Amino acid sequence: MQVTPEEPRCPFCYHKIEQPKELPSRKIVEFPVGVCEHCGVVYVYDATGHNMGSAFIEAILFACNDDDSLAFSLSYGDDYTDAIVGNYDIITHTIVPEKVYNERYVRGALIFVKLFDEFRKVTEQQVREKSKKMLPITKNRLRSETFSKELVRQYASENRREELIALAEEDTRVMNELKRMLYTTDESLRWQVIDMLGEVGNKVSAKRPDIVSKLLSNLLQSAAAPGASAWGSLEAAGAMISATPDLLGEFSPALLSFLQHQDLRKELTWAIGKIASVRPDLVRYAFRALWSFLGDTDPTVRGYAAWALGNIGYADVIEDLKKLETDDERLLLFRDGRLEEATVALLSKESIKKINKPQ
Repeated sequence: MQVTPEEPRCPFCYHKIEQPKELPSRKIVEFPVGVCEHCGVVYVYDATGHNMGSAFIEAILFACNDDDSLAFSLSYGDDYTDAIVGNYDIITHTIVPEKVYNERYVRGALIFVKLFDEFRKVTEQQVREKSKKMLPITKNRLRSETFSKELVRQYASENRREELIALAEEDTRVMNELKRMLYTTDESLRWQVIDMLGEVGNKVSAKRPDIVSKLLSNLLQSAAAPGASAWGSLEAAGAMISATPDLLGEFSPALLSFLQHQDLRKELTWAIGKIASVRPDLVRYAFRALWSFLGDTDPTVRGYAAWALGNIGYADVIEDLKKLETDDERLLLFRDGRLEEATVALLSKESIKKINKPQ
């Protein structure tokens, strides 16, 4: 018996929903989004079904009218709930019975987020108004005839940034290939790739902010995955935010949420320090956590924390930084485009001097 496709419906109110659309100007939102006309539930379309974590982040941010402080403070079950509808074909706007439909492989999913009453009332009107400005999907992938994985790796390995940036502006696959290079065992090369992701992301964002924000979402998702090794993901996120703070600064609260992960202190502290060197206001809420890191048993964490606190600039930590002026434990710190050897004492003295410097 042949089963026919069904029109997609909201899983909460069961009314028919419209095809997801795109905003005319976007920052964080990369995935097409929609709003149920009947109950106001927000839904986001993930074409592959493999990026549902990133899609969920964007759905809850959109539902909160891009108020990241609200979005990242909500608790599942108490403040919101969600649902997933699979086998969604955006071309026909139907839920298909099989993975293959009309000789096409359908992997799409719709991720729904429903805020509970007190939160929905705060944002619903603005979200509905924003949805009226959305446009049908017209997104095109950028492709260059000269692109190859080998060419990207060659440019990155040889630090040929101008050519890498030029290629990235022509082909949307370049940044994803750089992300894959974070898994190199060559520490020096990994730091160069981290730095390049910030620089390349800054240039690409002028034409395709959606590509850059999607990659940043994926980096944070990679680091958050249970049992996953960060492999430069948090540092790359910090480099990208610091390079394009006006666009990507909205991701800072999501980055700071990793402060609860003790095994990621080193990576996160460097990322915070990198952002603080450009926009300390974006990471000022990490101040007390970094202050406590000055007593960490890992000298790299202590050194990174001293450096980051100097970039944030609050004088409260000066007395504790002075206690580290005799700490000669060595570490490697990537800054100003190179990996350099330093001591905890040196970084503490530099930060004291920076904090005391007249504004």
